[in-house]
Amino acid sequence: MNAIISAAELANALAGPKPPVVLDIRYQLGGPNLRPAYEEGHIPGAVFVDLDSELAAPAGAGGRHPLPDMEVFGAAMQAAGVSANRDVVVYDGGLGWAAARAWWLLRWTGHPSVRVLDGGLAAWDGPIEAGAPSPVAGTFLPSPGALPLLDADGAAALARTGLLLDARAAERYRGEVEPIDRIAGHIPGAVSAPTTENVTESGHFRPAAELAERFKSLGATGTCEVGVYCGSGVSAAHEILALQVAGIPAALYAGSWSEWSADESRPVATGPDPQ
Repeated sequence: MNAIISAAELANALAGPKPPVVLDIRYQLGGPNLRPAYEEGHIPGAVFVDLDSELAAPAGAGGRHPLPDMEVFGAAMQAAGVSANRDVVVYDGGLGWAAARAWWLLRWTGHPSVRVLDGGLAAWDGPIEAGAPSPVAGTFLPSPGALPLLDADGAAALARTGLLLDARAAERYRGEVEPIDRIAGHIPGAVSAPTTENVTESGHFRPAAELAERFKSLGATGTCEVGVYCGSGVSAAHEILALQVAGIPAALYAGSWSEWSADESRPVATGPDPQ
């Protein structure tokens, strides 16, 4: 199943006999909660899901956005109307990072049919509704493990034996700036692959063949395992989504740089080269 859906395809699905559950994951790092913006206007029937409280556990030793407690996540999905036998479409304000986090979590916990709205809310030219719907509760029960997941040691090993992609901005990878975490740099052996390069200026994903060529040039030749990390495991999910579009499976290092850099015993590399 294609991991992304166009605005036109979503409009058709919503008008069909079994419309998908639609989740609004609008989010801005370090900014206020965007529920008020959601209540001012959203895709009809969409339910707001909060990334910080429902798609992540509190920040701590596991990074700034650790994976959520499964009871909390499951309750949030059920309250939003999610069931395993009903398609789900997720979107955010346009970057796609927050939506990809929801997509990855649902797929990782076993939901068989989840897609991200390509281009986000900015791509939607259909009707908008205000307020907040009251969906019928869903029955989805998270069962983690359907997608590969890395811990810090696994990420370090993959950087040596396979391909570990760093989805952050190139200047953060090189260690020239670090606006958030304790120290600048990257995991030794990781390859710089900014997730922003997976989309066009409009925020839509590049064609699958173009993405496949990009990842091939970075080392994803089909002969090695691929993993991805970022600052806190959010934009890395977007890179995994791009890899999925390109037909390349990849594992997420959920703790990402925020977890790695918090441990002073872990090595740090700087500069444009992996080592």
